[in-house]
Amino acid sequence: MATIDLGKIKQVFRGTYNNATAYAVDDLVEFTDGSVTSTYICTTASTGNNPSSGGTAHANWAYVAKGQNASPTTTQGDIIVRGASADGRLAIGAAGKALKVNSSANGLEYGDAGAWTVIASGSGPNPASTSVSIDNIFSDTYQFYKIFYSFAQDDWVKGRYIKADGSIESGNVYVWTGQYSRQNADDDGDYGSTNANYAVYGYWDAADDNPGYCEISFYHPYSSSKETSDFINAQMTSVSRVVWQSGMNCNMNAYSVRGIQFLSANGDSVSSTNFKYLVLGAKI
Repeated sequence: MATIDLGKIKQVFRGTYNNATAYAVDDLVEFTDGSVTSTYICTTASTGNNPSSGGTAHANWAYVAKGQNASPTTTQGDIIVRGASADGRLAIGAAGKALKVNSSANGLEYGDAGAWTVIASGSGPNPASTSVSIDNIFSDTYQFYKIFYSFAQDDWVKGRYIKADGSIESGNVYVWTGQYSRQNADDDGDYGSTNANYAVYGYWDAADDNPGYCEISFYHPYSSSKETSDFINAQMTSVSRVVWQSGMNCNMNAYSVRGIQFLSANGDSVSSTNFKYLVLGAKI
């Protein structure tokens, strides 16, 4: 009687792949390609042929169950992103940073979102004083800056620049000018001074229950080759009159400025309850 070779009647699991073992058709093995462990079936008798390389099966093998890379994340908030050739970990960014496309437009990163970045914010001093210094806010990191402040006090506001060495410029080096409009008073006009020892921000008294508000703009105050100047827009009340003011200040010497000191012009209190500020920076 003729003998019929039925071959294998079931697949045979041969364990972890061994490069020295001869495998027959329908043998099953486990093999780790890089960091991914998968199960393969032999489709053509094979010896010394790894079942796959770089995620692609060898011609003598086929995937039965393809594994996955272990997660590259290590910390809460990490995300998985595709790198040049494989998935990778993008660590969670610092507080206040946003996810954005990098400068090469080929990946993701965390960084400043939008044009303006919050550099500092806060309140006046506690205990109260007659001034508040907002220091170490200017640098070469940003070229454009804005400072916003509100002052709920029946006083007006002077200012002085803080130099890179931490000293406050109180010499007669400031020149300032501006214009104003006052409702309930027929005395709209302009103001100005040269060789003053302070800059001017809110030029008229505000009120305890109606804070004066000021927006100040700078261009690269930290540059040592430029005279620092600023441009302001402000509003306040003066007794029964409301005032709008626009103007500028300039320091007539070129050196790096790293911050600003605000002073109550008539010596009234500046405190954590009546003075609030916000500093923004933007790159070119």
